[in-house]
Amino acid sequence: MASLQDLIVSASLNLLSTTENTGSYGYLWYDSTNNVLKYSAYVPLGTWSAGTALPGARYLHAGVGTPTAGLIFGGIPVSNCTLEYNSSAWSAGGNMSTGRCNLAGAGTQNAGLAFGGLTPATVTCTEEYNGSNWASGGNLGTARRCLAGAGTPDAELAIGGAASPGAASTATEEYNGVTETWASGGNLGTGRFYLAGAGTQNAGLAFGGLSPTVLTCTEEYDGSTWSTGGALSVATHEHGGAGQKHAALSFGGRSPGIPTSVTEKYVNETSVWYADSSMITGRSLFAGLGCQSAALAAGGSTGALVACTEEYCYNGTYIRSGWSAGGALSTARGRLAGAGTQNAGLAFGGYNPTFSCTEEYDGSTWTAGGALITARYYLAGAGTQNAALAFGGYFPAFSCTEEYDGSSWAAGGALITARLVLGGAGTQNAGLAFGGGTPTAVACTEEYNGSTWSTSSPGLGTARCGLAGAGTQNAGLAFGRNSFPYADTEEYNGATWASGGNLTTGRFYLAGAGTQNAGLAFGGQAPSCSCFSCTEEYDGSTWAAGGALIAARTILAGAGTQNAGLAFGGGTPGACTEEYSPIVITFTRTV
Repeated sequence: MASLQDLIVSASLNLLSTTENTGSYGYLWYDSTNNVLKYSAYVPLGTWSAGTALPGARYLHAGVGTPTAGLIFGGIPVSNCTLEYNSSAWSAGGNMSTGRCNLAGAGTQNAGLAFGGLTPATVTCTEEYNGSNWASGGNLGTARRCLAGAGTPDAELAIGGAASPGAASTATEEYNGVTETWASGGNLGTGRFYLAGAGTQNAGLAFGGLSPTVLTCTEEYDGSTWSTGGALSVATHEHGGAGQKHAALSFGGRSPGIPTSVTEKYVNETSVWYADSSMITGRSLFAGLGCQSAALAAGGSTGALVACTEEYCYNGTYIRSGWSAGGALSTARGRLAGAGTQNAGLAFGGYNPTFSCTEEYDGSTWTAGGALITARYYLAGAGTQNAALAFGGYFPAFSCTEEYDGSSWAAGGALITARLVLGGAGTQNAGLAFGGGTPTAVACTEEYNGSTWSTSSPGLGTARCGLAGAGTQNAGLAFGRNSFPYADTEEYNGATWASGGNLTTGRFYLAGAGTQNAGLAFGGQAPSCSCFSCTEEYDGSTWAAGGALIAARTILAGAGTQNAGLAFGGGTPGACTEEYSPIVITFTRTV
C-alpha cells in the first residue's frame, strides 16, 4: 500500500473533491460525510519464475542472502552441505561443522549465521560463514529447532521455535557478532514453531507458524518488545519469509496440512498483508531468502522432496525514498567532507593522496572551487556552498579551521582539541564539532561563533570517532562509531547530549545529512570491513530503513536534507555522486 505522501507526489494521481474514483496508481478523495481525507492505492503483483534446480532434492534446510548471492545450508538428506547461488548456478561451499536440519539462518552469503536445529538432538550451536568456511560462534541460550532467523551480519535474531516436539517457544535471542554471544530479547506474544521471520535485530517481523494450531498472527519487533501486526490472509506454517519489517514477503508452506503456493506481501505502514502471485510449485520446508522485491525459494517438500528453485521479482515495489545517479566528482577521493544542499553542494579535502581541492555541485555537475589552505583528509564540514566551514582532519591531527565564501578559503579560529574522523553540523557562524580521534576517541564538543571555538561541557555521552553528524548547533545529531555497539545515536540541545534511537545497522565511516528530527544516515562499514549501501531516516526518535545507495561504500561525504540528500566520493576511492529524494515507482494496475 502506497503512503499518502507517495500518492501526493505521484503525477498520475486523481485528486477528486468528493467522489471516490480510481486513478492510474491510486486515488485520493474527500469523504464529506465523515469530514476526512481518504486515500488508497493498487498493489501490483510480482512474478515467480523457474531458477536453476539444486544439485539434489532436500528439505528442512535454511537460507540467507539474495537471489544473486544466496546461501543454503543444512537439511535432509545432506545435513552439513552448503550451496551458494549466483542467480544462474549453484556451487558447493564449505561444509558445516555440525550437520543438522530444522535450523535457522540470517545474514549474507559472505557473512552468514546458522543456529539451532536438530542433530537429532535439539541443539544450541551457532556457526559463522565467511564466504568459504564455517567457524564456531556462541551457543544459543535455549536449544531450539523449527525456529526463525532474521537480521544483518553481526546483529541477528533467533525467534521462537520448539525445545521439544510441540513445545512452542516464545524466546527471542539477539546475536552480537563482535563478541560472538547471544543475549535474551523480548518474548513473542504467541509462542510458535515452523514460523517465518524477516527484518533486522531492531526492526524484526515474525509471522505464521504452529502453536500447535496453524497461525495467521504477525508480530513486529522494535529491538526490545514484540507488538501485534496485521494477520496473514492465509494461516500458514513451514513457509518462507524474506524482506524487512516494513516490506516483507511470505511464500509457500502448508495451510494447514497441504503444501501451498500462496504468496503475500506485508506493508508495515498499514499493517496489512496483500495477496500476490502464487508460486509455480506449492511446497513447504524449503529455504527462503531475499527481500520483498527479489526473493528465492529452493528445495522443499510437496509430499516428496524436490530440487526446484524459484525466483520472485516484484518490479512495482513502492519505495518512499531512493537514490539516483548524479554527476561524478572531477577528482575521485574518499575521506573527504561535504556541505551545502543537493543543488548547491560542496566537496573538499580527501585522500588519493591528500587533497586540498574543492568542488562545487549545481545539481548535475561538479566544477572546481578554491583550494583549501591546508590539504587534509578525515576532516569535517558544515554550512552552505557559499558559506562553508572545514575543520579538523589529518595528518597529523589538525586543529585548523577554514571558512569558504563561495570562491576561496580563509583561516578561521582553531579548534581547541585537534582531531580527525570527527562529526560536524551547523553553519559557518554557528558550527558544531563533536567526537573524533586524537587518535584516541574523544567526547569533546565545541561550538563555533564565526571566529572562535568554545568548549561545551559535558561532551558526548560516549567518546567516539568514525561517526557522522547532522543538524544545527542547538539541535545536533551524532550517530555511528568505530567501536561497539556501533549503532548508538545522541541528540544535542545546545548544552548537553542525550541518547536517541539506535541505528538499525550499526556502522562507522558513514555519512549524514538533514536535521535532528529529519536525519539521514547512509553508507559506512562494519567491523568486518564490508561496505554498506543501506540508508536510514530519523524522525527524532527512531531510525527506519530508506532506499539503498546504488553503490555500497565507506569513507564518503554527505550534504543536503532527508528528502534531498547528496552522497559523494568514498569507496576505493570513487567519484560517484548520488541524489536522494522521495520517489514513486510506476505500478501496473491490478484490480
